[in-house]
Amino acid sequence: MKNRLKELSLSWLPFADAASEDLPLSQILRLSLFQVSVGMASVMLLGTLNRVMIVELSVPAMIVAVMIALPVLIAPFRALLGFRSDTYRSAIGWKRVPYIWFGSLWQFGGLAIMPFALLVLGGDVVHELPFAGEVLAGLAFLMTGLGLHMTQTAGLALASDRATDETRPRVVALLYVMFLVGMGLSAVIIGWLLSDYSDLQLIRVVQGTAVVGVLLNLIALWKQEQVRPMSRKEREAPRPRFADAWADFARGGRAGRLLACVFVGTMAFSMQDVLLEPYGGEILGLSVSATTLLTAMWAGGALLGFAYAGRQMGRGSNAYRLAGLGVLAGVWAFSMVIFAAPMNSAPLFFAGAGLIGFGAGLFAVSTLMAAMTMPAEGLAGRGLALGAWGAAQATAAGVAIALGGTLRDWIGALAMQGAFGEGMMSPSVGYSFVYHTEIALLFVTLAILGPLVRTSGAASLQQPGPARLGLADFPT
Repeated sequence: MKNRLKELSLSWLPFADAASEDLPLSQILRLSLFQVSVGMASVMLLGTLNRVMIVELSVPAMIVAVMIALPVLIAPFRALLGFRSDTYRSAIGWKRVPYIWFGSLWQFGGLAIMPFALLVLGGDVVHELPFAGEVLAGLAFLMTGLGLHMTQTAGLALASDRATDETRPRVVALLYVMFLVGMGLSAVIIGWLLSDYSDLQLIRVVQGTAVVGVLLNLIALWKQEQVRPMSRKEREAPRPRFADAWADFARGGRAGRLLACVFVGTMAFSMQDVLLEPYGGEILGLSVSATTLLTAMWAGGALLGFAYAGRQMGRGSNAYRLAGLGVLAGVWAFSMVIFAAPMNSAPLFFAGAGLIGFGAGLFAVSTLMAAMTMPAEGLAGRGLALGAWGAAQATAAGVAIALGGTLRDWIGALAMQGAFGEGMMSPSVGYSFVYHTEIALLFVTLAILGPLVRTSGAASLQQPGPARLGLADFPT
């Protein structure tokens, strides 16, 4: 009976297959709270404060865009942060916990001063000091961005350390799911708390978020990393240099090429993130409720991509080939979105949005599996590998979103002024230019990916076992 109950739990509970003897499910779920904290801070930076600065505080949109972009500037340092956590020396042997803790403090400090900095930026001051608001707000965003990047990189590395080779992809994927859960719940709660806006309420909510974030991280860290006292000789041993570890990680050229592929591919799939809904409303005349369904279409397509990747990898398919298939799906998807305007076809537009999600999901899952198998030995630890992955993905997404909006405005304005001829005087030209740029980037991604397909064997990237959709099929 006991074995039967265990089989049922493994079949029906979505996270049960991530547990192992050394890392039971209760500890995984508790550890995942740091992802909830990071998701909460991400919503605050990218959503709530964005709207508050523009609407309630009347801050110019250009300054808001610069502030939102500041945390992205720290993303490239995730690889260094991960490497430092790999090689950290302490008397009790902890490597990851100090970095998660200090990341929590940076995140707390940034959010603690954030509301006051924003009020100064909005002009609510007693003594006028030039650029005081911009400097203070920039410092707050940088501190919060550094904290969440440090916490997330070291936390993912700790989870990877504690998991077994078999359960590691599922554990990391569970943490990704918890990140999404944290973003969703905090967006609803923070939005409700700020529905009756006032300056005092803003201070309460943002500083409350800072306190809750630290508490969640403390609960997540409790007894997660084993105490292993180090000898004086071990503590005084020279650390490996980051340059040497990176050279070890990139030996043979595959790691660098894979990260370049992730960067360009993520840019190609992300430039449309802020354009699909305006495109549907402005060009195709769709209602707000109709364009809101685009997110559901994208998510449904991504889930299909995850399922297909899991099924094919279970059959021994090459991860790089699957990534290429995701890129080709993206080419078809953006072509459908482009042709939806001249054909005035909403169904074609929605189908294209779903196919974008499918291609992005398939590309993300496949490159993730390839990246996780790469740093098997040498100086390059899991912190460096996950940090490099996160750096490439986060930086590409930030650059792509900013570039997509800028290109749409610039090209659209030139088209409406008649710079491209009378036949091109249409508001759809700016959007179409961005989508064509994404198709070009997808072809560049295929060119980067080609040598990886040729030099890798399917056996090294196989995911043995039955073909079923598990947590390992979700990207991180």
